[in-house]
Amino acid sequence: MIPIALDPRFARLAVAGNGPQALRRFRALRAAGADGVLLFSDAPADDAVIAAGSALRRAMPGATDLAVLHVLWIVDLPRARAEQLAETARDARVLVNLEDAPPFCDFHSVAEVRRGDLLLTISTNGRAPGLAGLIRRDLEQRYGDEWRDRVAEIGTRRAEWQRDGVSMPDAAKLVAAIVEERGWL
Repeated sequence: MIPIALDPRFARLAVAGNGPQALRRFRALRAAGADGVLLFSDAPADDAVIAAGSALRRAMPGATDLAVLHVLWIVDLPRARAEQLAETARDARVLVNLEDAPPFCDFHSVAEVRRGDLLLTISTNGRAPGLAGLIRRDLEQRYGDEWRDRVAEIGTRRAEWQRDGVSMPDAAKLVAAIVEERGWL
């Protein structure tokens, strides 16, 4: 697997499923900034109808839907139906993640900790999601909300250094000096 951070402004994302895990994935994508994410559900629960609003499609994605998607998470569907949808999506050149089915995963979702622009991720390449969750909880304790302001401050300084022509290696040294001086790590 190749780790990347995907900017949802440049990819069309969707979740297909009928249960609470599908809604959880949809909400997580929205929380990560994927405002345009769609939720396909042919049997949506009331909370999914409310949460998804106009992003809800009351059917599973068909060929026309898949033709415009880049990434699809498939969750909370019977295995045979989910595998069929995964194959159809792959045929349409859509990247697929069928939760808890590694042979049908073109990518794995990571466990994550967000603190403003700081994003810490944990992956076990899909082999041990429970372990990734435990590590995530540990990182949540180690990296509290104060990191939101720390990243913002360094980001502001970095922009100033760039305007002043400070090289990347020198900027890295300045960052290291601030972190050391303030005992952040």
